[in-house]
Amino acid sequence: MSDTPKKTAAKKIAGARRSSKMPAARKAAASGNSTSSKQKDSSKSQPAKHKHARLIRDSFTIPEDEYALLAETKKICLEAGFEIKKSELIRIGIALAYELTTSELKEAQQTLQPVKTGRPKKHK
Repeated sequence: MSDTPKKTAAKKIAGARRSSKMPAARKAAASGNSTSSKQKDSSKSQPAKHKHARLIRDSFTIPEDEYALLAETKKICLEAGFEIKKSELIRIGIALAYELTTSELKEAQQTLQPVKTGRPKKHK
């Protein structure tokens, strides 16, 4: 069965509406055309994008009082006029710990209260 002329025209109009809503870059990719010459010239003058490091998701156990220090440090930063995330504070701490000598790092480790490793038991 072939489409009637009305149905065929309706399909063409619907297809035109869909394609008019697509961004130009997406249209070019869909049709197989490359970007315009203006876009090509401007991309040559721009430096290559910095490749981001792969992110790793992890979890750890921390004593409640040390966790409260994270919250307090975040509050201090807000009062100083900038926002900081917990993960950023932890990353800063890692960078600072990396700069320590092994004896300084061992000394700092000995000031920490011991923490049981693993996940805490669920309370029923």
